[in-house]
Order: sequence, then C-alpha cells, then structure tokens
Amino acid sequence: MIFRQLFDRNSSTYTYLLADEISHQAVLIDPVSEHTALYLQLLNELQLDLKYAMDTHTHADHITALGKLREETGCMTLMGEQAGSVCASGSFSNQQKISVGDVVITTLHTPGHTDDSYCFFVEVSEQHYLFSGDTLLIRGTGRTDFQNGDAVEQYQSLLQLLALPDSTWVYPAHDYKGYTVSTIEEEKRHNPRLQIANATQYKQIMDNLNLPDPKMMDVAIPANRACGDIS
Repeated sequence: MIFRQLFDRNSSTYTYLLADEISHQAVLIDPVSEHTALYLQLLNELQLDLKYAMDTHTHADHITALGKLREETGCMTLMGEQAGSVCASGSFSNQQKISVGDVVITTLHTPGHTDDSYCFFVEVSEQHYLFSGDTLLIRGTGRTDFQNGDAVEQYQSLLQLLALPDSTWVYPAHDYKGYTVSTIEEEKRHNPRLQIANATQYKQIMDNLNLPDPKMMDVAIPANRACGDIS
C-alpha cells in the first residue's frame, strides 16, 4: 500500500493518501481545500488515479477539499449517510467496504464527536490501520459539545475501537501536540480520557472541558455540508 500523511498547520488537520500499488487507485481522507494543488501534484508525481475523496465527518475547523478534488479529477466524493450531504457523490454506512484496488476500507460509524462521525479501518499484509477521525485522538478524544455530539455515545464508540487489535496503528484527523501516530495499545495505557470505569465518568470529563468554539465553525460547517463550497 502507498501511504502518505499530510498536515495542515492552520487547523492541525491530518490528511491521508492511501493507494493500491498495482492498480494505482487512490483515496484521500479528510482533505483540506487550501491544499488541493499539493494533493494534485502528489497524485501526479506518484502516478495515481484518485478514485475517492472522503471525510470522516463534517468538520468545523477547516474547509473540505471534496468538491474541488471532484472538479479536478472526477473522483467520487463520499460522506457518512448521517451527514445528509446533498452534494456528495455518495454516502457510506456502518461496516461498509470501500475498495481502492486491493486496499479495502471498512467504515465504522462512531458517533459522539458528531452524529456523522466515522472511522476507517484497513488491513494490509496482517497490519491494521485505523483512521480515527475526531473520535479517538492521540492522548485525547474529540469534543462532544456541538453538531449533535454526545459523550455517552462517544464512550460506546471508543469501546468499539479499543476492541480492535492492540497493534493497530492509530492515525487521527487532528493533533495539537506534535504526535503523528499511536497504537490502540498505547491509547489504552496512556490516553488520560480512557482511564475511567464507565460512561458516566467519561461524560463528566467531557462536560467539563469548557473549550472555545472552533474559529471557523460558522463558516466551515455550512461550507462542508456543500462539499467545500463557500459561495
């Protein structure tokens, strides 16, 4: 599998490029609009055909590149069915298989951060990869105080993720401290928000974070429901 991790400094967003080495079909996960030219350059340099561009959820802190990438490459744009996106080419639901050549992505509906939050699970040559969106971060978890967020639902979603093999690589949608990758085992041991006994304790933690709203939320959410169209 061809794999690249890309970073947007303004929103601390990770974008992931996955591609099949034989067919050269590719997918971009959580692409950021202002880096569209970079993605196109990388696809060209690696001689890849972008089959899909898809988001783990409706982001509130940056503008998605889904629409621009579809215009430039003819790729399909995908969002979770709970997003209710009218602009996406299609949607996915829980436990759906999305094939990019021989790379198979399993979609996991993991509500809590938002009601349309998903994680993407990939197994290649006995190695497991989890693209965990804003559900599971490195040494943290996604906030649950807007976009139909729900701490109890997120706790159940986290239990689902923590049941994956311990050696699974964890690649989140964001990181604010400089981490690039973790594993399920690491997060079980060292993520402070997971050192609790039940959903009630988790909800108490999340209800007392008192975080400011993302700076771009009022612009980003409606734009991302329109695949990045800010007109």
